[in-house]
Parts: sequence; structure tokens; C-alpha cells
Amino acid sequence: MVNADFRAAFPEFASTVTYPDAMLNFWASVAEKMVVEDIWQDMYTNAIYLYVAHEITLARQNVKASTTGGTPGQSGGPAQSKAVGAVSVSYDSQVTSEKDAGWWNLTTYGKQFFRLQQMFGAGCIQL
Repeated sequence: MVNADFRAAFPEFASTVTYPDAMLNFWASVAEKMVVEDIWQDMYTNAIYLYVAHEITLARQNVKASTTGGTPGQSGGPAQSKAVGAVSVSYDSQVTSEKDAGWWNLTTYGKQFFRLQQMFGAGCIQL
């Protein structure tokens, strides 16, 4: 994976301090083993990038938890409701979730990857 190309495609990950090359390379090496190039063909790089974006988003949450006194690696889904004083907010996360996507639903990148994976994994369809 060429980190400069990934960072150009996803400028939200431009910071090499917040998202070091080692983190990108680690997850890219995993993605390259999990994403089958013969299936994705010319979309292979896109799939790798979405996979990496999903994983480094989750990794960043672990870094943030550890630097604020929390426990990294704790599992949890999107907040359904939150209250601060007299103000509260609630979201229907089911509306934006991909059916049967499991942990891919934890990030928007994962949802995009899963949706595309469903299409590419389906193969040819005759009507």
C-alpha cells in the first residue's frame, strides 16, 4: 500500500502523528490477505483502502481511550441515546446499519466496504 495515495483518497487520515504509517501498513497487510484481488479486480485498491480506513478508525478509538484513562479494546456499538444535564439526544442506528454486517457497522468505512463486498461477492447474476 502506498500511504501517500491512501492519504490523498482519504484526507481525513492525513496526520502521520494521529495515523502513523506503521498503523496503515499493519492494517494494509491484513487487508491484502483478506481481500481477494481476483474478485475485486480493478476495485481491489478501493477495497483495501476501505478496509484500512475501517480498522484505523477503530484503532484510533483504542488510542484515544488509552490516553484518556480508559481501557483500549473495549467493545461497544453506536450510542442509542446520550444525556448531558437536561439535554438528551437519541439516534436510530438501525436505519444506517447494513443488515448482517456485524462489526463492519461500527464505522461508515466498514459499511461501505460491506456493501461493496456484498455486490462483488455475489458474482454474475442472470435475470
